[in-house]
Amino acid sequence: MEHQAARPAAPPSRLQRAVLGRIAELASTQGWAAGTHLTELGLARRLAVSRTPVRAALAHLAARGLLRRRPRGGYELAAGADALAAIAPPAEPDGTQRLILAIARDARTGLLPGTVSEAALMRRYRVGRAALAAALAGLAAAGVIERRPGTGWSIPQPRYDDRTRAESYRFRLAMEPAALREPGYRLDPDWARRMRDEHRAMLAMPWREERAIALFEMNARFHEGLVAGAGNRFMLAAIRQQNRLRRFSNYDWTFGPARVVQSCTEHLEILDRIEQGEVELAALLLRRHLERAAALVRSPS
Repeated sequence: MEHQAARPAAPPSRLQRAVLGRIAELASTQGWAAGTHLTELGLARRLAVSRTPVRAALAHLAARGLLRRRPRGGYELAAGADALAAIAPPAEPDGTQRLILAIARDARTGLLPGTVSEAALMRRYRVGRAALAAALAGLAAAGVIERRPGTGWSIPQPRYDDRTRAESYRFRLAMEPAALREPGYRLDPDWARRMRDEHRAMLAMPWREERAIALFEMNARFHEGLVAGAGNRFMLAAIRQQNRLRRFSNYDWTFGPARVVQSCTEHLEILDRIEQGEVELAALLLRRHLERAAALVRSPS
């Protein structure tokens, strides 16, 4: 009997492409080198998504020769972060970004139910199925929404209201400056260089609402990278959990371009002080930075 020719692998779905982009971004910001160990469960937790799209993304990367299977499970990078960046999907167009922001805003303010169908979303936002699918893939890859059986979607995050946000800032004020004071604190110089480049690029671009998502993700990477320098796994887990919680609200940026400039400038000054060995001053600047951000939040009644 003749063997049938193997069918070519199906191209990745929109959600899988979004996850591929986030894996490539993570590889770049963390400076992953060839041989870095990756697991399906570890990436799913890191990206706050289910294991299914992560499994598909890893299989796609392995088929492209960018990952190798390890005998005891998981994968390792066959090449460095640059190779992953070369196949990362292009950024979504501004129209998709605007739709993502609209859905995130309505979910945060309670205008969307906990479970909603794609048909209802298409009617609400007056968009076609393809445009909605692109936006939902981006939101799902960020962990803001989750697919339900059929064509429904759920919003799993707790409501990030003013009270919750104020509590989050009080926790971060206690934890993040303390991370800089941990014994043996060391900032990754390659990460710091990439952060400088990202912040300068953000400052050089005219502000548009569509940049809110890129701004939040850069901000989240900055604070996570600062805490990572402490080498304390519990602190790092805490800041990652905070970033997942904040993502639900901060995709909807309401503070205007002046605050963007102030935040980026303060980030760069904190990096300057750490690299000059003035870690205590950097911790004080970080505290002031968080206090200013917290002051923008209306105090709970």
